[in-house]
Amino acid sequence: MNIDFHYGVIYILARTASFDRADAETIAHACEYVDDSTVTGTLDFKSGQSFERFASAHKMLDHKNMIRDSDKRVWAPFHFLPACEGDTFEEKCVCRPDSKTARTIVKEAIRQHEADNALHRLGVTLHVYVDTWAHQGFTGTISPNNIVHKLHSENHDPEGLLAELRRKVSAAKDLAESELADMVSRLGHGAALHLPDFPWAVWGYTNGYGIDIERHNLPNFMTAADMAYRAIKGFRSDNDNYPDEEGLPNGVKQALEQLLGENRSDDPQKRLEALMASVEKGDIPRLKEDVPIYVAKGPRSWKFAATGITSHSDDGDAPPVWSQVFEESDYRKFHEAVKDHRAFVTGTLLPKHGVRLA
Repeated sequence: MNIDFHYGVIYILARTASFDRADAETIAHACEYVDDSTVTGTLDFKSGQSFERFASAHKMLDHKNMIRDSDKRVWAPFHFLPACEGDTFEEKCVCRPDSKTARTIVKEAIRQHEADNALHRLGVTLHVYVDTWAHQGFTGTISPNNIVHKLHSENHDPEGLLAELRRKVSAAKDLAESELADMVSRLGHGAALHLPDFPWAVWGYTNGYGIDIERHNLPNFMTAADMAYRAIKGFRSDNDNYPDEEGLPNGVKQALEQLLGENRSDDPQKRLEALMASVEKGDIPRLKEDVPIYVAKGPRSWKFAATGITSHSDDGDAPPVWSQVFEESDYRKFHEAVKDHRAFVTGTLLPKHGVRLA
């Protein structure tokens, strides 16, 4: 899924579940930031303090995607959660919608509702949770499940998406086109291009095992929205049996389904802007307001507010100044949530089901 769902829809769900604007923004921002937090390693401060971070994403055309250790540590726990179904390691690594492992991470986030970064942990968890619907059938490891043959779509032209990929390949000076093509054909849903993330897409393919797969995204996305809403309500009521919570109100569900189905720009940012405009007009029942702008990097971002770093790509030219502002920041709380989530998934949850990835 893209920013229109991870930020826009999650914000709508949180507000519909009676979170105030500030808390809804925190949950939605953390949910989307999972896709944008690409800087890893230690952040060193001028006075000697330091803070360890773990990137929850790599860019699709990042050479790190070709490193087996890196894909297991990033893509599997944050974007293609193994369902741990089947007998072999290969089968267990496949991502399945609303799997037993997916429900377990939601319950764990709910149990941590009193932590100082509980909203950030909920946002991180919701990102992983809803992606189990969009990324079903693929894995966060190098796998034949990720090979795509005979890609087709009823309502989109795969050739146009391929042309976009070729442009990106041409712009990546450090890797040969053949290397990049091989990379995206084996990792996640790279070879399926953006079709898994378009809410309206009806599409299909044959995977590396020769299995024909047909997908209709909109019903899957709406189920994801409904279950995410139940999870958010469960968090509010401290009820880790969240599937028993009442689902999305019918009016909200109908309005959201129409918006996701008709908002068909290939650009996820434009889809988000259209979704935000609909909220501002009152197209979602009982919700008519300006949606806070999401800023991933640079000035006005969480990182800038915590450290003063303005760089869009790294930690700047000089170490930042540490202060209590950093300790209380969304940036620090988000990264702690990422580390907590990863530790639980890779160190506790998956090994219980015979999957050891880190």
